[in-house]
Amino acid sequence: MSLRVKHTASPLNIFTIMTNLARQENAYNLSQGLPDYEIASELSEYLHDAVLKGFNQYAPMQGLISLREEIAKDLNERYKTDFCSADLVTVTPGATYGIYTSLTAIIEKGDEVIYFEPAFDCYLPAIEINGGVPVKITLNAANSFAIDWQKVKDSVTTKTRVILVNTPHNPTGYVWSQNDWDELAAVIGSKDIYVISDEVYDSIVFDDDQHLPGFLQHKLQDKLIAIYSFGKAFHITGWKIGYCVASKEITEAFKSIHQYLTFSVNAPAQYALSKYLETYQKGEAAAMLQHKRNLLLDGLKQSKFKQLKSSSGTYFQLYDYSAISDLSDVDFAKWLTIKYKVATIPLSAFYKTEQADKIVRVCFAKKDEVLMAAVENLCGI
Repeated sequence: MSLRVKHTASPLNIFTIMTNLARQENAYNLSQGLPDYEIASELSEYLHDAVLKGFNQYAPMQGLISLREEIAKDLNERYKTDFCSADLVTVTPGATYGIYTSLTAIIEKGDEVIYFEPAFDCYLPAIEINGGVPVKITLNAANSFAIDWQKVKDSVTTKTRVILVNTPHNPTGYVWSQNDWDELAAVIGSKDIYVISDEVYDSIVFDDDQHLPGFLQHKLQDKLIAIYSFGKAFHITGWKIGYCVASKEITEAFKSIHQYLTFSVNAPAQYALSKYLETYQKGEAAAMLQHKRNLLLDGLKQSKFKQLKSSSGTYFQLYDYSAISDLSDVDFAKWLTIKYKVATIPLSAFYKTEQADKIVRVCFAKKDEVLMAAVENLCGI
């Protein structure tokens, strides 16, 4: 008996490959988005308290009411709105799950899903596994990865069911403007098209940029589900806790699938997060990571790497290495890990089709001393 392969994902993705290679070579791992610094001590204490207080059984399917209330309160305070309420929030085992389940709830076989490349590697398999037809729009480094809205308009057909967006954008660090949201709303108009908005880096935006959440777009509120992640905001990627925000109708559709996929999310972690949200300092993650981004940018100014537009959000920065090597980006990333003990991610990992750009993604969510040691190695090339 042979198993049918349903999607185009590689058996072992480049993120796993580079992290394994970094470990094998004892290299500084600036590849996968894995923060290497301590989480807030309060989170650890609340997690311990949760077990002692008996939060050890199944949590409610939509999530602990205390957590959902704190999420709604936090979003309303941060974005100066009253849109969010506990009944519009669903707690999920991570953001990737939220994206997959949203697609399952919305699309049927043959429906087209527009997405933008470079794209996080879970998007394409999630579309295809659910029977969707991916329609990619390529963003260009020469245009700072801004969206060509005429291309979006030209890509919409009678079969278009979902437009999948990501802001702040991984891997480019591009943050959507109000004009981007207005253009998207104009493209959709009264058409039966939904938006899945990956906003996991919403709290990590730098300089004068500001994240504009999808749920604040009045013309899209009944057509949009926004996906978030505590892993990015609080540096707890291993907890795998995220949440979705959507209208009542979309939330009900999402829950109809969610109840059969996982039903319940880790109860002790939900309790710990609900307590932490009561007192955490808003903006702390962005300030810390902006400092780390600046360490990286300043440190590599004297190197042979060419910095692309400085990241406006996320914890990633792109660099052009064409002045260093003619190798493909995959081969260059491996060579860099072995020869100079710094692991990065080749940008081609975020594209379906082969790319000739000589660009790598660097993660700066690392301890300052790790960043500076890696910078020293890179400047030695």
